[in-house]
Amino acid sequence: MDRHELHELGDKERRSRPRLRIRCCTAAGCLSANSQAVLDKLKHAVAAQGLEDEVEVCGVGCLRLCCEGPLVQVDPQEVLYQKVSPEHATPIVGALLGGSAGVTQGDPKSPFFALQSSVVLDNCGFVEPERIESYIAADGYQALAHALHEMEPGEVIDEITRSGLRGRGGAGYPTGVKWSMVAKHAAARKYIVCNADEGDPGAFMNRSVLESDPHKVLEGMAIAGYAVGASHGYIYVRGEYPLAIERLKIGIKQANKMGLLGSRICSLPFDFTIDIRIGAGAFVCGEETALMASIMGERGTPKPRPPFPAETGLWGYPTLVNNVETFANVPGIIRRGAAWFAGIGTEKSKGTKVFCLTGKVKNTGLVEVPLGTSLRHIVEDIGGGCPDGKVKAVQTGGPSGGCIPEDLLDTPVDYESLTALGSIMGSGGMIVMDDKNDMVDVARFFMNFCMDESCGKCIPCRAGTVQLSRLLTKIIDGRALNEDLKRLEALCGMVKETSLCGLGQTAPNPVLSTLRFFRHEYVSRIKPPTNGRPKPKVPAASADDGVYTPF
Repeated sequence: MDRHELHELGDKERRSRPRLRIRCCTAAGCLSANSQAVLDKLKHAVAAQGLEDEVEVCGVGCLRLCCEGPLVQVDPQEVLYQKVSPEHATPIVGALLGGSAGVTQGDPKSPFFALQSSVVLDNCGFVEPERIESYIAADGYQALAHALHEMEPGEVIDEITRSGLRGRGGAGYPTGVKWSMVAKHAAARKYIVCNADEGDPGAFMNRSVLESDPHKVLEGMAIAGYAVGASHGYIYVRGEYPLAIERLKIGIKQANKMGLLGSRICSLPFDFTIDIRIGAGAFVCGEETALMASIMGERGTPKPRPPFPAETGLWGYPTLVNNVETFANVPGIIRRGAAWFAGIGTEKSKGTKVFCLTGKVKNTGLVEVPLGTSLRHIVEDIGGGCPDGKVKAVQTGGPSGGCIPEDLLDTPVDYESLTALGSIMGSGGMIVMDDKNDMVDVARFFMNFCMDESCGKCIPCRAGTVQLSRLLTKIIDGRALNEDLKRLEALCGMVKETSLCGLGQTAPNPVLSTLRFFRHEYVSRIKPPTNGRPKPKVPAASADDGVYTPF
């Protein structure tokens, strides 16, 4: 498909749409609440009323307000229905003819929606994820065509660099710098890898993007392939995401058929193919060297760096690794320009960030805001605050992040500010806790997660997380002494400084941040020293006393 044909197909798709459109969410969250049956019933009700030529019923991706699903929206009236069941389908269609739907309605102009800024999620809830024509009608693949026809590879990299885009996988490394590192190597082969191994508790950002707008990620990968000189890409996605995998397979097949992936893309001498590799659920495979080992059929364990993947990656060749959200930003930057993207966010943190707002908050779901937005604005204005009680803390960055107390919620959400508080951006998990949450128990929950997910390759992580978990249990049970609290802090420092990869290096963050901001909850559980009697002798190390025992 050449550029002219791409424009014609988009125009044809837009012209063919009826005036009225009923959008039903078919992302995993709403599907789990029976939204497929809702979609089928809506189509049947439209047909029963003879409205097929006037009303389009379509299954779309995530409509964001996940706590109220299944969600259905009617346009152009902008009527949002919440918690829709199949029996509501006929009344909803009847309302188009002047009747009353009698279904719970939400407000698509409420603060939850109105205060968001969409870049990554701009198509989510609008395009049909299993129809490439729907994506093309939303200017899909225009950025790829523009890059191939009007830009040299170096110009594409310059545009990404000037945009200020940083990797959205957690570390925040400048994307343009990483791309230029891969591009400068002269090699017989180069690879593009999309890291979709999202495993943080409470996180579903990448899953939602892949389920709702898979072609945006495919287009971003193809642009990256052109920029760095790669002809093959892999998407490494968790096996727990079957819907995302299925829609990626459909998308790749459709793009290949239309000449937007494969050989001679856009009728030009540029080839780029994409394959899917399914992970087996190991959290550590989110680390790029472990991920690449898994793609190559090896055990998914991290390797020391350098050399970095940009120099020696898959099968020894230069490899570019970015996550789902990073690639999803690329088409918009190329289509609308670096200056547009750089005008969003802060001086050092450009663009928007997608968060999964979960926990003790009224409005749970997907939130996209400019970087630099305060935590308080996200949690209270967009999220609606705690339904019961008061916000006590917000945990950012998944199991490797930190817990930020309520009195610091005015902190802007950017890479530097969160790091200064002992937390991280991570991939975008954001868990709200209220005054009923026990922060020591929260720290143990995340430590146990890291302990279970440790690959065991390095001793500091393999043994250290076990001992940290035991110490936290000892404190919670009221058996700990002051020496145990000191030992906990010292062991956190050791694990953080000496672990091989990011899992171990950041595993102590929840403990350290809760010690920093909620230390009284630890101290209140410490056994007081015995008065007037010799200090009790600490017993010899045992399997459960929290004392480090060499293996």
